[in-house]
Amino acid sequence: MRKIVFLLLMLTNSLLAQIQFETKVSKNSLGLNERLRVDFIMNDDGDNFTPPNFDGFRVVGGPSQQVSQSWINGRSSFQKSYSYYLLPLQKGTLTIRQASVEINGHIYKTNPVKINVTNAIEQPKDPNNVPQISANDALHLVAEVSKTNPYINEPITVVYKLYFSYNIGISNWRELNKPKYNNFWSQNIDIKELVAEEGKYNGERYRYVVLRKTVLYPQKSGKLEIEPLSLDLDVQLPTNRRDVFGRVHVVEDSKRVSAPSRVVTVKPLPESGKPEDFSGAVGNFSFKVTPSKTTLKNGESLELKVAVTGKGNLKLFDLPKPVVPNSFEMYDPVHSENVQTPLSGMTGSIIDSYTIIPQFKGKYPIKPMTFSYFDLRTNSYKRIASPEIMIDVMDGPTASQNDVASTNTVSKNKILATEQFKFIKSKTKLQSINQLDFFGSGLYYGLLIFPFLLIPAIVLFKKKKEAIDGDIVGNRIKKSNALAKKYLSEAKKHINNKEPFYIALEKALHNFLKAKLHIETSEMSKEKITEILLSRKATPETVMSFIKLSESCEFARYAPSTNEEIHHDYDKAVAIISDLEKQIAT
Repeated sequence: MRKIVFLLLMLTNSLLAQIQFETKVSKNSLGLNERLRVDFIMNDDGDNFTPPNFDGFRVVGGPSQQVSQSWINGRSSFQKSYSYYLLPLQKGTLTIRQASVEINGHIYKTNPVKINVTNAIEQPKDPNNVPQISANDALHLVAEVSKTNPYINEPITVVYKLYFSYNIGISNWRELNKPKYNNFWSQNIDIKELVAEEGKYNGERYRYVVLRKTVLYPQKSGKLEIEPLSLDLDVQLPTNRRDVFGRVHVVEDSKRVSAPSRVVTVKPLPESGKPEDFSGAVGNFSFKVTPSKTTLKNGESLELKVAVTGKGNLKLFDLPKPVVPNSFEMYDPVHSENVQTPLSGMTGSIIDSYTIIPQFKGKYPIKPMTFSYFDLRTNSYKRIASPEIMIDVMDGPTASQNDVASTNTVSKNKILATEQFKFIKSKTKLQSINQLDFFGSGLYYGLLIFPFLLIPAIVLFKKKKEAIDGDIVGNRIKKSNALAKKYLSEAKKHINNKEPFYIALEKALHNFLKAKLHIETSEMSKEKITEILLSRKATPETVMSFIKLSESCEFARYAPSTNEEIHHDYDKAVAIISDLEKQIAT
């Protein structure tokens, strides 16, 4: 009787037990330089754990997995957790979003947790391991601006330099806030390799590296702000301790540095003496208009190149357009650029190439063209004029007075007086002479009968679907088989990354057993797995190999292993699952 009461009590406790899955954090408020521990804890064995993205944090440790199970006063307790160590990337209120896990075929999710991140705080240090110097005094990020009072469209350069003491080392750096250049045209200059150089900061000797070079062209006058650049650095600081060989101990630290914002006062271009044809060119240029030929036969075309060469804002102004006689047909230009942007500003050439076709015989002038720019060397406007170009058309029809007085562009729909060229229509409307009626055609009767032919197929499909939906056990086995294949495939993706590989491999083995033995993960003891597999006619050698591989997955994640061993374990898992597929009697 006591045994029955005891069993009833145990059954009642198991029915009343609720599955819990929650997020626990080491603290809800921390400084920007402190680490946060996050634990995702469940009171039942779960599979397919999916962590959140940890937006606003950088993962510096984990995941590590812990499992504990106890039996006290006739009551069992189980706990499984996944732990991460995080470093905040910004101040403010950050949210650790939901994690998910599958327990007994159901998906459970944690509640979001809000974390308040404040300014960096001073942390207690080991008095025997205090750095000799402070990272605040050893690191300086500087933005050097070549000129703070330029004209509109005058190039200036911004060079970001990181100065650091001879006594410290830098292992890693990340850009946090990239500077924005509002109201500037900007061009970054690639730095292929960071090179440490020697220099001075505030009169003291430092090493420095150039992190970024940018050429800026201000687009409006007034005070313009260059926003700061921020970096997150991992540094090694020397201490007063030494090892037995006399080498200095170093401590790891992180430091966030920012270059202060810079303000540039931009002068407008003077209105006095500004030419009417000025289009915004600033610098030092030459101007040239070149025809491909000046003597043409009837039907030939010429190419007219309008080019500006020199140093200045070449990409930021328009070239002048030629004015041709009314009897010339001129097409839109083809624009080409050959511009380099070194630290001193843009240099090179820009060209507009026009295709021109004369329509009549005779001699025709192309009027001189002018180009104006603001010269930074003399702080004055300059104007360059091209010479007149005379085009001689040797033969062809003679232009009438009406043609000479016509508009600048000859209409492509116009029929010339000589009837030599006529407009070619680009669209046609063709109709078939013999048309077939749809009613009574083979297509008509085929479409009429087709719905009746579908009825038997629809009936068979419905019966097949009902049979599949009714097979609950079969569907569950298929789902577990799919999961096993999925995780085995996932393990192959991470075959070069030890810890994710063994996590995925362990999940694949568990899901395979769930599919074949119809047991849950919490029931997977070594003795029960061995007993069931042997009862299903699996060979003892295969069963022993399966048990050993399952046990080694947990230890292999934390023990050193070679790439060859990981490949060997993957091949062994494929062989074992294949053997069990053939041996187990389903």
